[in-house]
Amino acid sequence: MCGLAGELRLDGRPADEAAVARMSPCLRPRGPDSEGTWTDGRLALLHHRLKIIDLSAAGAQPMIDDELGLVLVFNGCIYNHQQLRAELAGVGYQFRSRSDTEVILKAYHRWGPRCVQRFAGMFAFAVYERDSGRLVLARDRLGIKPLYVAELPGALRFASTLPALVAAGDVDTTVDPVALHHYMSWHSVVPPPRTILTGVRKLPPATVRTISPDGGSRDLCYWNPPYTRPTGRVRSAQDWQDEILAALRTAVERRMVADVPVGVLLSGGLDSSLIVALLAESGNSDLSTFSIGFAAAGGERGDEFEYSDLVVDRFATKHHQIWIDDSRLVPAIDAAVAAMSEPMVSHDCVAFYLLSEEVSREVKVVQSGQGADEVFAGYDWYPPLADVPRTEAAWAYSRAFVDRSAAVMADLVSPRWLADGDPSAGYLRGHFAAPGAETTLDAALRLDSRVMLVDDPVKRVDNMTMAWGLEARVPFLDHELVEIAARCPPELKLAAGGKGVLKAASRGIVPDAVIDRPKGYFPVPGVRHLHGPMLERVRDALTSAPARDRGLFRPEAVEALLADPNTERTTLGSNVTWQLGLLEMWLQRMGV
Repeated sequence: MCGLAGELRLDGRPADEAAVARMSPCLRPRGPDSEGTWTDGRLALLHHRLKIIDLSAAGAQPMIDDELGLVLVFNGCIYNHQQLRAELAGVGYQFRSRSDTEVILKAYHRWGPRCVQRFAGMFAFAVYERDSGRLVLARDRLGIKPLYVAELPGALRFASTLPALVAAGDVDTTVDPVALHHYMSWHSVVPPPRTILTGVRKLPPATVRTISPDGGSRDLCYWNPPYTRPTGRVRSAQDWQDEILAALRTAVERRMVADVPVGVLLSGGLDSSLIVALLAESGNSDLSTFSIGFAAAGGERGDEFEYSDLVVDRFATKHHQIWIDDSRLVPAIDAAVAAMSEPMVSHDCVAFYLLSEEVSREVKVVQSGQGADEVFAGYDWYPPLADVPRTEAAWAYSRAFVDRSAAVMADLVSPRWLADGDPSAGYLRGHFAAPGAETTLDAALRLDSRVMLVDDPVKRVDNMTMAWGLEARVPFLDHELVEIAARCPPELKLAAGGKGVLKAASRGIVPDAVIDRPKGYFPVPGVRHLHGPMLERVRDALTSAPARDRGLFRPEAVEALLADPNTERTTLGSNVTWQLGLLEMWLQRMGV
């Protein structure tokens, strides 16, 4: 896990090394162990390394292979790098390190841009062909690793974080009205390629982009599960449970590949508990686990220790129960906002930020349970979609998921910042009209796993863990497991109130009390129910001179929300006052 950045000139001028250097402070937390740069005329590269595999200097980046004429910067982990190394060595490639970085270099030389189809892992990388002058940017199938791009006159810049590109300078930092519409529609999700800033875009997941020396580019989308049923013999529910459990066993074992210890973030829910159980089952002893709790607020409990303790007792993990006092919340909010590549309203952000701070003192790598709800239909908006005709899928999804209609949007957003029409509704219709996805639920899960998951929980975990140089691995987003889940019949996923096939597969492995518990979330009541210093922090952001000058929101709407900050909620129960305040805090933190 690392941070990367670079600039490619397209106008014949040398790369602006000073601009690339300005990105360094934003990337250092992602890779605190070492720093490297490389410049060759039109290209300048920067890399900050977090040492996880091959801790020696042989794994340092940028990695240059003079014999192959390739230069690489890479963020992530290729879990099957040892198998690929053996295959490549068998056809004559020689290796100078034990790193997965070098495997990417050789694999790219052997198989070209489609080498990504052979990788099991999470990755974002840039590889430069010195002879041809081509630059290739790539991102993993589920977008677990981020990659942002800014197109400037005569140049292209890229980085692991959006703030790094802003720090480099020359970026158009005006708010994109269409992105603002998405942010206000989908709980802060802005689908690729847009970001909230007009001048910064992000490479979509499962995409390889090749940029030619003259600036022309082409994208290869290399993964797109169809969400259809397999032909052939009819498979029983037990067959599906067995296949899913076998794939998950492989996924968690893959994510133990490291030259440092690996822990688990244990929330007390089924997903993280199952990860712990499978690792214990496979003989991983002395496993470190971590749980976090907050003070109650608004009648809402702030911890799930009763369930995480059941798992700890069953599997005898080396457990760390972390309690966060309210006095740490407000300072952590500002720090978490600073760590966000894009504004994210989920109260989970501050929880992950504070948890990551504590966990990073003990380990450098953790496994986490994110993604299971989107992959196996665990949320409460999925069951109402079960009997909806496929032709009505987009409408039904919008009714269950979208925060507010375009008409209501106009009551909140100032006229100058309103997008034309309803771009979010148009985006949803396009996704639901795409080929594949047999049922309405299939179409919803396809959208959530390809877009909503990537730009909410996955991004949240990446940003908050990497703020502390902590690598988070997500086995439920192993692409082979996701492919199996996509084929699994919807009724098996919806059973038992959601995630039925996963719950059934977990029987006898995870304590029944964890499987049968009510659906839980990562609770931070002090953010969901604004009061005291937290409310004042939001009030300051929304009434500040920068907020007034920007004028994103109607003043009368802001006044009404601040007068009654905890009543108005989005479709999924998020605090609307927080939704507006968080965006302003982020924009002000970015200095835009």
